[in-house]
Amino acid sequence: MVKNLTASEFENEVLKSDIPVVVDCYADWCGPCKMMAPLVDAAANQYEGRVKFYKVNVDNEMGIATKYNVYSIPNFLFFKNGELVNTMVGACPPDVFNAGVDKLL
Repeated sequence: MVKNLTASEFENEVLKSDIPVVVDCYADWCGPCKMMAPLVDAAANQYEGRVKFYKVNVDNEMGIATKYNVYSIPNFLFFKNGELVNTMVGACPPDVFNAGVDKLL
């Protein structure tokens, strides 16, 4: 399951995570974000225990969006050992998204 994350939780859940993390930066009004949601949910199930998945609503958490230069959504932030190691912007097919996740392992 993909949990919504707030700024107050970000450091503990993402930056201090002992396993890689994918953060889905989205907005409720974003059509491509809605298209990607089932793909992200499927990946969360597929990689359970190996990669954590979180969602950040950029309308509610502008500080996170600003810090990580999220100007377009959907925007996926890939973290490993507390460091941002990759980003992926826009809707994409499952194999492309999963390839990005596989690079974290």
